[in-house]
Amino acid sequence: MANNFSRITRLPEFEKDLKKLLKKYPTLEEDLATWSEKELFLYHKLGIDNGGVFRIAGLGTESAAIFKGKKFACRSLKGRGAHSGIKVIYSYDEGEDSIDLIEIYFKGYKENEDRERIGEYLAHRS
Repeated sequence: MANNFSRITRLPEFEKDLKKLLKKYPTLEEDLATWSEKELFLYHKLGIDNGGVFRIAGLGTESAAIFKGKKFACRSLKGRGAHSGIKVIYSYDEGEDSIDLIEIYFKGYKENEDRERIGEYLAHRS
């Protein structure tokens, strides 16, 4: 992935999600790199909000900012553009300039993010 941030890491659970999705969507790894280079850079570095990234509210913490990336163009899902249904859950630490990728899923298989997984991530961070 591009090095627009000091660090981008993937949780082991994220890697498992990605591996499963790659079987059906083989361009996902490249699409993820493009998404982080473009969408995350625009939102976090340039302050440009094009409606593709949202902060997840109601997690009971303000110490870590957890976001959902909704505009994710997956070339394996032809004809859907940035509204492919792929969602990425991640944490952004502005002080460390780092991204932790927590979860990736296809909205057709799963309606919402795994709040339990996010809670475990937050518990290990503090």
